[in-house]
Amino acid sequence: MSISVWRELELTLTRKQPYAAEIWADFEHEDGPRLRRPAFWDGGETWRVRFAAPEAGRWQWTCGDDAGEFDVTAAETDHPFYAHGFWRMSPGGRSLVHADGTPAILAADTAWALPWRATPEQVREYAADRQAKGFNAVLLMTVQPDMRAVGPRDRTQDQGFAVAFEDLPDGHLNRPNVDYFQYLDGLLRILVEHGLVPVLQPVFHGFGWKGLDVAGPVVPPAEYARYCRYLVARYGAQPAIYLVGGDGSGREPQIAAGGAEVQASDCYGQPTGIHYRPHIRADAHQDADWLDFQWCQTGHTGEHVPDRVADMWRNLPVRAVANGEPTYEHTGRTGVAAGWWQGHEAWSNLCAGGTMGVVYGAGSLWQWKLHPDEPGALGLLRRARRGLAGGGRLRRIGVRRAGHEDPERSADDRHGAGLDPGDLRTGAQRARATADRLPRVRRHGEGVRRRRTPAVPDRGPPRRLRGRDRPTRLAPGSTARSWRCTSRVHLPG
Repeated sequence: MSISVWRELELTLTRKQPYAAEIWADFEHEDGPRLRRPAFWDGGETWRVRFAAPEAGRWQWTCGDDAGEFDVTAAETDHPFYAHGFWRMSPGGRSLVHADGTPAILAADTAWALPWRATPEQVREYAADRQAKGFNAVLLMTVQPDMRAVGPRDRTQDQGFAVAFEDLPDGHLNRPNVDYFQYLDGLLRILVEHGLVPVLQPVFHGFGWKGLDVAGPVVPPAEYARYCRYLVARYGAQPAIYLVGGDGSGREPQIAAGGAEVQASDCYGQPTGIHYRPHIRADAHQDADWLDFQWCQTGHTGEHVPDRVADMWRNLPVRAVANGEPTYEHTGRTGVAAGWWQGHEAWSNLCAGGTMGVVYGAGSLWQWKLHPDEPGALGLLRRARRGLAGGGRLRRIGVRRAGHEDPERSADDRHGAGLDPGDLRTGAQRARATADRLPRVRRHGEGVRRRRTPAVPDRGPPRRLRGRDRPTRLAPGSTARSWRCTSRVHLPG
């Protein structure tokens, strides 16, 4: 048996233990490195172990009385995750690198409902579109999280969805539906083959699908942690990010339990972190060994708020940060956060310290609406057969992963933009100061009016200013034009 490095190898075992049991397999390279992987229950007496070898050579494995060996060859592909290995955190903890040290930057989409609403044909179309537009990750709710959601168990019918756990409506995760996860295996493989990393959220803590009582805050922490181990076992031998907290406060007991379990189960050290609800302090478990990143959420009102990313950047100990949910394009009504708004948002967050990467969302796509008139869904439908919403803005931002030499620069660089580490300006002021370093791009024009602004004498270091009207610092006696935006990010005209 032979396979190339970082490719998934699957071993099948026969065990009489139930889903809740713990079974582990040990893998040892001929030169000494050893890795340990959890097995997962796949129905009846079938258990499976999935493993991706990080080094070429001969490997041996053991699991109880079962044992074997296999050969691993060097990669002969340009697929980024098979050629360079899975993602992990950079040495300074601010950004992503591949296992071989190649720098990377996240460019993620939010197709939250894909695991339980999409079909393979739809995912192939979606993945090809997102790959062509420069995305490399997708945020996913691994289960439909609303305990009171009802609908047919049919992905092709209105309000239909697949069921992952039969007892989730009761707030438990003890009765997994094996058919669901076997179907999900195929969907995630399609994403990975297109270079899209699944960002796996176990059970949401916030709004969920329709806001019908999410199970995340209700599930016992031990059951939540066990499901996190199941996700690592089933999907952790391929590229992954683990989002153990989703749309909550970050302090729910399930999150700490899940994060610790991921750390104990994942031998590859793939990134693990928390995604928060809007308007909350995003620093839960900042000093936890298992925490790699913090993602804020700035709401869906069309406001640029890079200050929240900047606030997270200042927290210690150092963790990677990003805005995990800026305003979705066309959310609620046509035109909200549309066009270059998304590029403006991504650049602002990147320069404010979000060097882990950027995230995009479409108001129609996250719920995976089947057609414009599907009842019970939010947002607007823009998911046509061709030209799925969004993505072009990522190319305009100038994010080029292949030419991105060093996203972190050093732990002492101010927000990865070469700014003075002692600079305590707000995110909006930093965005203005950094504008000359950015490529010249078309500016966001919606909700903007131009006006003349009187010159402001230079009185030394800037101070924090309040309100929407913040003067531009100019040389004495000079005049300039400025933009007054309905958002809080002001770029000079």
